[in-house]
Amino acid sequence: MPACTHSRPHPATTGGVDMRLPWWALALPALAFISLLALILNPSDAHAAGDGPAIAHLVERAQQLLAR
Repeated sequence: MPACTHSRPHPATTGGVDMRLPWWALALPALAFISLLALILNPSDAHAAGDGPAIAHLVERAQQLLAR
C-alpha cells in the first residue's frame, strides 16, 4: 500500500486582510450606548436620591477635571 502524502499548505497571501464583522458586533454596542445615553438624558425615569439631574453632576465633574 502506498504511503499517504500530504499536500503542502498554501503560502500566506501578501494581500490585505479581509475581515468582516457580523452585523450584531456593531449593533449591540450601539444599542447599549443609546440605551445608557437615554437613561442619562431623561432623569425623570431614574428615581435616584439627589437634588439635581445626574447629567448636571457629570458635566460639572468633567469641567473640574478639565480645569486642572
